[in-house]
Amino acid sequence: MDIVYIKALQVETVIGIYDWEREIRQRVVLDLDMGTDIRQAALTEDIESTLNYKSVSDRLVEFVSASEFLLVETMAEEIATLVMQEFSVPWLRLKVGKPDAIATAEDVGVVIERGEPF
Repeated sequence: MDIVYIKALQVETVIGIYDWEREIRQRVVLDLDMGTDIRQAALTEDIESTLNYKSVSDRLVEFVSASEFLLVETMAEEIATLVMQEFSVPWLRLKVGKPDAIATAEDVGVVIERGEPF
């Protein structure tokens, strides 16, 4: 299995359980490792033969910025489902961070892994 990755994708969205969080947009940061097979793309140098990280990034920015979540756990599950279904990704590891949530912490969030590596 090969991995195509996206690191530190930043998106502004409505996320949180407190009333004040429902009234503002907060920054979330996504790290995504996606299982794939890059051999055909390497042989042909054809972007259509690989998992296009720009397409995934654009779709995630579109989705997350237009969404509202109470919990980062829900956001993570929704993102994982979207990527696996829309981009035919059999396995992924996703980190969703809220770096501005706790003043005395660099970052807080969740890391999930879904699917089966091939």
